This record gives sequence, C-alpha cells and structure tokens, in this order.
Amino acid sequence: MTIEKKNLVIMWIANFLVAASATMILPFLSLYIETMGNFSSDYVQKWSGLVFGITFLTAFFVSPIWGRFGDRFGYKPILLITGYGIALCIFLMGFIQSVEGLFILRLCMGLVTGFIPTSLAFISSQTPRHIAGRTLGTLQMGTVSGSLFGPLIGGILADTFGFNYTFLITAASITIAATVVLIGISEKKKSADNKDETVYTRKEVFKHITGHRLLLTVMFLSFLVQMANFSIQPLLALYVGGLTSASNIAFLSGLAFSATGFGNLIATRSWGRLGDKIGYEKVLTLLLVLSTVFIIPQALVTELWQLVILRFLFGMAIGGIIPSVTAFIRHAAPVSMQGEVLGYNQSFRFLGNVIGPVFGGIVSGFIGISAVFYVTGGLFLCAFSLLWWSRKQITSASQL
Repeated sequence: MTIEKKNLVIMWIANFLVAASATMILPFLSLYIETMGNFSSDYVQKWSGLVFGITFLTAFFVSPIWGRFGDRFGYKPILLITGYGIALCIFLMGFIQSVEGLFILRLCMGLVTGFIPTSLAFISSQTPRHIAGRTLGTLQMGTVSGSLFGPLIGGILADTFGFNYTFLITAASITIAATVVLIGISEKKKSADNKDETVYTRKEVFKHITGHRLLLTVMFLSFLVQMANFSIQPLLALYVGGLTSASNIAFLSGLAFSATGFGNLIATRSWGRLGDKIGYEKVLTLLLVLSTVFIIPQALVTELWQLVILRFLFGMAIGGIIPSVTAFIRHAAPVSMQGEVLGYNQSFRFLGNVIGPVFGGIVSGFIGISAVFYVTGGLFLCAFSLLWWSRKQITSASQL
C-alpha cells in the first residue's frame, strides 16, 4: 500500500470517529440547556442558537491561520492540536452546570475546530488534480458515515445514560481519532526539500482569491449553504418534539439527523466522480437546485416519517457540495497556498454556521420553526442564482 493510500485510509477512519463523536451531542444540545434551569421556550431557542453558533464564530477567525500553518509546517501537527483540543473542550462540557459556562466552552472549542477541513487540505495536497473529486468524495464518506451514526448513537446514549456521560464518551472517541493520526499518518516535512516551492504572502493569497471571480463566488456560496443548512439544525430536536408525543425525543432527533447523513453516504462519492468528468461548478449548480426542492417540503410535514424521508433526500443533494467545492479549489489555487485558501473557504462556512443558527432562532421565535425551512429554501435559491450568474458572466467575458 502506498503512503498516499495509507494516509487516505487512516484519515477516513479518523474523520469517521471525529464526525460521529461531534454529532453525538448535536441532537440534544437544546435539550441539555433545558436541564440547566427552569427556562422559557424562547430562552432555550435563543441560547441554543448562541451556544451552537459561537464555536463557529471563533473558528471563522482562526481557520485561515491554521491553513497557513499547514501550508508552511505540515498538516499533521494541526490535526493533532485540533483533535486533542476538541476532545478536551467536550470532556469539560460533561461537567458544566450553567448555560453561560457551556457557551464559554463552545467558544474555546472554536479556537481548535478544524480537524476535518485540515484533513481535506492534507489529502488534497497529495492527490492528483484529475481524481481530486473522487478522492475527496471518498474521504467525505468517512465524515458523512460518522455523521450518519453519530446522532443516532448520541440519542441512544443520552436516553440511556444521560447527557453528561455522552459528553465523556464523545471526548474519548475524538481522543482515539487524534491518536490514530499521531501513530499512523506519514507526511513529508516542509523543509529544505521544498526550497523551490513558491511561498505566498497573505496579501498575495487574498489577491488570488479576489481576482478569481468563480473562486470567490464558490467561497461565498459556501457561506450561503452553511447558513441555510445550520439555520434549522439546532431547532430540529424541538421540531421533532412537535411531530411526536413519544418520550425518547433524543433518539428520534438523532434519527432525523442520521437520515441526512445516510443520504450523504449514498451519493457523495458519485457527485465527486461526476464533478471530475463534467466540472465541479456544473455539479454545484445542480445540487443547489435539488437542495431547494427537498428542503421546502419539510415545513409541511405532519408525521415524523415524512420528515425523515425528506431529510434523507436532502442529504443526497447537499452531501456533494463540500467535496465539489474542495476539488474546485484544488484546481483553482496553487498547491503551496491551498491550505490557506481552504482556510478562507472554511471561514466562509463557519460564518454561515454562526449566522444560520442565530437567524433560524430569530425566525422561529417570530413565526415558528416550520417557517425556517421556507427561509432556508430561499437561501439555497440565492446561492444557485449567484453561481449561475457568475458562470454566465465568465462565459460572456471569454467570448469577447
């Protein structure tokens, strides 16, 4: 087995563990807040958005820094720092007893968030361009497989052992993932062997991004997609609670989360392979249309099984967006700045992760949770329109 293939297999396993562990706590984050005091539903919804989003606000500022460090000194050290750092933060969440304390820990977690995007940058750096979509799609399958099982396992653990023990188990799983990377990953050191490799300043990287119309569009598209997707995620447990009178809400919320992950798992690699053949921007255009078609009807469901089916179909569409964007950046940016460019793209995504939950919380507070699905559909349509317009402008310019 080649070093590159071994690295891909190890990162697949590590991403599976990290994604599964991180998503274990998502279905019951709002329910966990409810256990900390006698709060109103408006208070819980507001703090669910804030606690969920603060991690990504912090990560918004540090992601390009991690990417730049990865380009200069190697990705393995960054993987270890972020892996063990996330594990520590989640471990401490199991002992916190106030909403404000949980908020602070989620803020600190944002400083070390970046394991999965760093793994994408690492595998991208060792992958030939013509198979980037397929390879990154394979890696993404590890992430979505973890996302598939994580919420379901988290719901079962929360219902069986309680929220606190679930945080401890989550931290242990992420620690194992970081240790697997420590022992198994082989990375060529950035040293004298790389003397001839161009080193770009931050100004040059920023100029490259702003001077490439489609690259800048794709990065802004990442923001809109994450904002749309994350506007509903912190509220999904509450939405599921309104669809059923069952007592095991944490498990059923995990089931709704996992349906999206299962759709991701089935379709992600196929979208990457299609992007290798016809172009990643074309695939992204199609995926945005499909995401719109499958998100809006979720506002109209009256039974839990209807929501699960629609979340599954939505997962099939949205699952191809991340590997397609990453593969596009692999083509659009020089190798020696890819980590930093991916870091800026991750900042756009994290900004969407921040604004989305807060925005969803505000919308649901005024006109109900179901209205958030309509707003989300509108955001996907905006992203589609922006990408279509940019492609049309580039085509028109090339014909002059």
